[in-house]
Amino acid sequence: MNITPEVPLNDTASSGLRELLPPLSEHEAVTESARCLMCYDAPCTHACPTHIDIPKFIKKIYTGNLRGSARTIFESNLLGATCARVCPVQELCEGACVLGSEHKPIAIGRLQRHATDHAYSRKMEFFRPAPSTGKKIAIIGAGPAGLSCAGELARLGHAVTLYEKRDLAGGLSTYGIISLREPVEVALMEVAAIQKLGVRLETGKDVGTNPAAEQLRQNFDSIFLSVGLGNTPQLGIPGEEYILDGLQYIEGSKHHPSRLRVGSNVIVIGAGNTAIDCATIARRIGAERVTMIYRRTENEMTAYPHEYDFVKREGVTFWFLVQPLKVVYENGKVLGLECVRIELGEPDASGRPAPHPVPDSTMFLPADQIIKAIGQHRPSIATLFNLETEAGFINVNQNFETSSRQIYAGGDCIRARGSASTVMAVQDGKLAARAIHQRLVNHG
Repeated sequence: MNITPEVPLNDTASSGLRELLPPLSEHEAVTESARCLMCYDAPCTHACPTHIDIPKFIKKIYTGNLRGSARTIFESNLLGATCARVCPVQELCEGACVLGSEHKPIAIGRLQRHATDHAYSRKMEFFRPAPSTGKKIAIIGAGPAGLSCAGELARLGHAVTLYEKRDLAGGLSTYGIISLREPVEVALMEVAAIQKLGVRLETGKDVGTNPAAEQLRQNFDSIFLSVGLGNTPQLGIPGEEYILDGLQYIEGSKHHPSRLRVGSNVIVIGAGNTAIDCATIARRIGAERVTMIYRRTENEMTAYPHEYDFVKREGVTFWFLVQPLKVVYENGKVLGLECVRIELGEPDASGRPAPHPVPDSTMFLPADQIIKAIGQHRPSIATLFNLETEAGFINVNQNFETSSRQIYAGGDCIRARGSASTVMAVQDGKLAARAIHQRLVNHG
């Protein structure tokens, strides 16, 4: 498998999308780690979904033991380099830092990146597989949950085959997270590290046809589903064929930045983190004006508060309580978006106020490029394995086992409630691996 991105990061079109924060120097890392109070029963560790021993890895940075620091991180989170970059640390570990109330919280994410990047740059290896158990596990989907589960199971001595539909593994880390937060190379380094544990990776495999679901049932002792979510749903408005898909827009910025066309006046439909990434790309690559429209208010938007603050500082404007009606175009050229104003009513099935169009309030917003980032379809793989679902998400018990014995699932495909994130998917994969191991070892 080729683990080299198609376009290097020094491509001129991607220069505005290089990592937002530079790496810490050795002096900066030691100085920052010295600020840590090394709390007993540290709140930051409890706030981390993978429960990395944060005071321990920070203390090792302070004492110059970067290898030991990285090992502490990877023992709890095999995708520690990714999570150091993409975790909403403001909401999690750094948000729980005891220094945050009166002072500036410790830069936990940047310190974690410092330690893990040190390890990868020196090709350090930390774990070896246990003796073979003779058991075989198939993992469907090579995103964060699948990679985490694969690595943990390989460490326990199981033979793991990881099937991925795309040409490259890594899931959203490779294709759907803006380079400003995580370059492709980081995601692919972690994929390679998982492979070094003995995991067999097969890309370009569309489970259901190649291989068939029944074939997997017959050839493996357990199956773990970590397929994430599907494509962006349709808005169902005239002219939608002229609207770009947000995930494809981000993918283009990571893998084909020189070929990505960015308009001068861009509208982004949606107000989640993906929509904010799309707006950031457009703004940084050259759009003169970027406007995000959302049919509810800023109180209901799903983007993290710090991402909302960030994109406003980038010069992106917002129109709330606005819903698209149709794309206006002429001779195949986008001219803008016809919208209607919205008023909010009683909560709907999502628990948020239901949007209702205001009569006689249509308006025209000019644009030469329109992007949608309004969520993703539920996974369809549940039907292949005849699994129980809730609102389209796969149902699992406390051990991540589905309604079908020996089939487990984790990551975004099970998140029927609450928010989803990379670090939560990593923890799902880790915990599912332990459950699979216990079942296979104790019950065969």
